[in-house]
Amino acid sequence: MAKAKAVKKQKSMEETLWASANKLRGTVESSEYKHIVLGLIFLKFVSDTFEEKREQLIADGKEAFIEMVEFYTMENVFYLPEELRWSFIKLNAKQDDVALKIDTALSTIEKNNPSLKGALPDNYFSRLGLDVGKLSSLIDTINNINTLEDKGHDIVGRVYVYFLSKFAIAEGKGKGEFYTPKSIVNLIANMIEPYKGKIYDPACGSGGMFVHSIKFIEAHKGNQKDISIYGQEQTATTYKLAKMNLAIRGISANLEDVLADTFAKDQHKDLKADFIMANPPFDQKDWRGKNELLDVPRWAGYETPPKSNANYAWILNMVSKLSQNGGAGFILANGALSGGEEYKIRKKLIENDLVEAIVILPRNMFYTTDISVTLWILNANKKLRKFEQNGVNKVHRDRTGEILFTNLRHKGIPFEKKFTQFNQEIVDKISSTYHTWQSDKEAYKDVPEYCYSALKNEVEKKDYSLVPSKYIEIDTKMKALQSEFKTLLAEEEKSNKELLHTFKELGYAI
Repeated sequence: MAKAKAVKKQKSMEETLWASANKLRGTVESSEYKHIVLGLIFLKFVSDTFEEKREQLIADGKEAFIEMVEFYTMENVFYLPEELRWSFIKLNAKQDDVALKIDTALSTIEKNNPSLKGALPDNYFSRLGLDVGKLSSLIDTINNINTLEDKGHDIVGRVYVYFLSKFAIAEGKGKGEFYTPKSIVNLIANMIEPYKGKIYDPACGSGGMFVHSIKFIEAHKGNQKDISIYGQEQTATTYKLAKMNLAIRGISANLEDVLADTFAKDQHKDLKADFIMANPPFDQKDWRGKNELLDVPRWAGYETPPKSNANYAWILNMVSKLSQNGGAGFILANGALSGGEEYKIRKKLIENDLVEAIVILPRNMFYTTDISVTLWILNANKKLRKFEQNGVNKVHRDRTGEILFTNLRHKGIPFEKKFTQFNQEIVDKISSTYHTWQSDKEAYKDVPEYCYSALKNEVEKKDYSLVPSKYIEIDTKMKALQSEFKTLLAEEEKSNKELLHTFKELGYAI
């Protein structure tokens, strides 16, 4: 019988790009790969978008308008003269001056589009002195990528963080710099539902939260014009990525014109946001710097967060930005759930009834770390209230003094061999559980291994710990297995003690 051939697993887009960019080895440092690839991906993306709109105009019988800039900009598409298009770069890929042509295209696009000011590399490809053959090969690889295949994907952010991880995060913020996967942002958006008002991200990175928020609004027939976006970022590369990412999607945002540390220089001091979505750096040390930040309005009513860890500084920053009925969804390391120097702050947050839900996520959801993390949901108003959302009358029941705990450690589906993600079915189930808990006390039920609604006095008895496993009931089978395991351990310990005693009687040193 003939042996079946093993099916060769197709490489992911990121792996393909890395393999191709890696051929530049010896010409440039590996830390430069991402800048080269991102510049080319950007050109390919805006060109694909332009060509798509151009073909649409032709199909609609509007061929006479295909060179009119207004017909593109009205739909947030960059109009590109022929020499700025990807097809022109591809045609000249083997020419000695291809690097100059790429630089010219990038600088001209930035000059023609104010929203991109400071976002694109200046004379970058020419300065690197790249080998034409190797650069041409990389252009060939990127030419085969359909950047419009999945419009919900933040391609720029994905490529950036993948390359970041490949050279040990040489320029980043260490383990705290994580690109937030699409499915996590999708979950946050589906839970806090940012339809109308101001959205804020205090550590906006490449702007992925904003990109996927708008996708959520579009998917639910909302209006992008009903949303105002505010963000802040201090790292130059990611700040440029955010401007690039938002500009190519026609998303208007207030990111200010300069880089700044959110703690040292808050650029949105008076902001009161209706929705906050964030994935701030985890366990950030020495975040206060030389300015001790001991007496800051953002800590009002709370202890000053410890210098050794910024987790609760990020939380209090977001709390200070919440509007009267504002809600926040953000990711933090699991260590923030209990113990630590932040005990008094956590206790006060719970006593002030701001914590609405705690969701433990599975491991391997991030490119740059395999740890499990926590999604926090804060709500400035957990009282009974009725409101209209996107033309639909909704109600939040009185959930004062209660916190919903959810365990997703074993949820998710495989993604790109070693990662985990949530599909829409999982996201819908989780957000449905949360919204049912919010709106219908009779319909909501605690489910062993999955969710539990805890009263404030229960949390107090647990010494204000927010670790879900302390509240969510384990099912009967698991209890039996735990009991059996404990018995086996006890028997093994007893056996080991007896064996040790025998060895000692025989005069052997252990």
